[in-house]
This record gives sequence, structure tokens and C-alpha cells, in this order.
Amino acid sequence: MNPIRIPQLSMHNPGVFPPAAKALQDPDGLLSWGGGLGPEWLIPAYQQGIFPWYHPDQAILWWSPEQRYGFIPGAVHLGKSRRRQLRQTAWTISADTAFSEVIQACADCPRAGQSGTWIGSAMIDAYTHLHVMGIGHSIEVRDGDILIGGLYGLALGRVFFAESMFSRYSQASAAALYALSETLHDWKWPWLDAQMENPHLALLGGKSMPRSDYLQLLAKESIITGPEGAWTAHFPNRNIADYLAKTRMA
Repeated sequence: MNPIRIPQLSMHNPGVFPPAAKALQDPDGLLSWGGGLGPEWLIPAYQQGIFPWYHPDQAILWWSPEQRYGFIPGAVHLGKSRRRQLRQTAWTISADTAFSEVIQACADCPRAGQSGTWIGSAMIDAYTHLHVMGIGHSIEVRDGDILIGGLYGLALGRVFFAESMFSRYSQASAAALYALSETLHDWKWPWLDAQMENPHLALLGGKSMPRSDYLQLLAKESIITGPEGAWTAHFPNRNIADYLAKTRMA
């Protein structure tokens, strides 16, 4: 069998990728390798349905799964037991008040079946730069003054690309995702991207979308102007119970 050749990206042509449909026909969809992690690479990558995912000791690998996974905003599902547990808390939700803490917690958080982390120092620096630009955002869950969970990702146009979540208390990451989903629903955004399926996301109501449909969505929605700068004012330390009280059962 002939070896499969994966295209190498040229540092002389930042942001130029092979078409996403050229990714390997496997569940993960490896597309190319090399390039960089500056905004001139990351922004066009996400707009074309491509994202980096690699071990810090490796070259940068770029992926575009044949089936994209994510959520329709407003449709994150919290079952009765989750809702009951969250209603009994005094947890508050905020945004962009602790981006560095959130991304570091995501890097440090142990995950079942994984050793080490793919969120190395280069990734942290790259996404922190996008946060400073007003493109990277974090959602924080606090119990009093203690950061207990959250997520971070990118917003381009009317699409949010969630990168990673963490929980120090049970259900804290679900609370962050739910609050973000409800807010994006209020803003009439069409998609909250989660890249690839996992059992935790499936229990929360995630949906698959064929890559061809996803690319059509991005072509329309990722270039629209969305809220600029920090999202702190849009998440005014509301209690998670308030989010649950104003929404319908998923």
C-alpha cells in the first residue's frame, strides 16, 4: 500500500489551506500540517471549517471532520437531575473576566482516556492573542469568588467555535455551555460548534452536520459582523438558576 501524503503548508502563504473536502476520509479528517498559529492562520482556518489539534511535541496538524458536531443555540439539553442540581446552586456566569485562567484550567484538567494535553504554551499564546483582539472569549462559572468551571473559544461572525471546557465541580462546564447557548439563541446565532462528537456532548443534545452543509453555513455566517470586543457586559454575573428560570425544558 502506498503511503498517504499529507500536504505541508507554506509559511510564505499564511492562511492558505487545501480545500476542507480534501481531508482524509476518516472520522477526524486530517487535512494538512505545518504553518503557524497567528491570527493570519487561525481566522481563515476556522472560516474554512478547519482547526488545529496536535500534541505540543508535534508539528501543527490541521483537521476538518467529515461530520461536524455542535449545537443549535437554545437546544442544549439539561435533564431533570442536572436542572435540579443547578437550581440549588448560587453559581454565577460571566464572560471574558478570566480568559487566561480558563484556558489554563482547560489545559490542566485531567480527561478520561487522555494523558497530557493538546493545549500547549503555543496554543495558549495564540488564543490569548485572539482574546486580546476581541475574537477569543471565555465563559466563567463561579461559586462565590471561586472559578469552578468554564469554556473558551472563538467568535467569528455569528458562529461560536468552542475549543475546550473544564469543571472543578460536577456540572460546572454544562452550566457554562448552557448559558452560552441560551445567549447565542437570544442573539439569533445559528450554530455553536464543538468540532467532534464525544459522549458528554451527546448527552447535552449535540448534533452532527455534514461537512458540506457546515461549509455552506460558514460561508454565510462567519463573515457577518458580531459583537465586538469583550462580552463581559452581555453576561452580567447572572445566576445559573436565572438562565434556567427563563428557558423552556430542552
